[in-house]
Amino acid sequence: MDLRQLDETTYAAPQLDPEDMAALAADGVTTLICNRPDAEVPPSQRAAAMQQAAEAAGIAFVFNPVTMPALTMEAVEEQAEAIDNADGKVVAYCASGTRSTVLWALASAGQIPTDDILAATARAGYPLDKLRPQIEALEAAR
Repeated sequence: MDLRQLDETTYAAPQLDPEDMAALAADGVTTLICNRPDAEVPPSQRAAAMQQAAEAAGIAFVFNPVTMPALTMEAVEEQAEAIDNADGKVVAYCASGTRSTVLWALASAGQIPTDDILAATARAGYPLDKLRPQIEALEAAR
């Protein structure tokens, strides 16, 4: 597993496998967010299989599939709600971790200074400087 820390409790990751759930639970992960649509993965990694494995390990599962051209504010709000309602570590995953990091960055607008958001994403290996205008617009709207 390649977990990349975004803030004190939130991590982004490339695609996970059902077999990863026990290790995630042992590491204190309480919520797993899948940002990858089922059409992108084989049956063994689709949401139902991942949810079953996560819940068997005691991890809450949230399915919030996103494709970047069709990113919506509803998806950002769902991500924010899942993170805010978690009572421990949160891991969000997609193909590479980029979509999950974009969702976290947009969900964090107005709660974390924009420079800190962009520094965190860069440290995690996801430089998202091109998102600055969107993050700042969301910050101003909140």
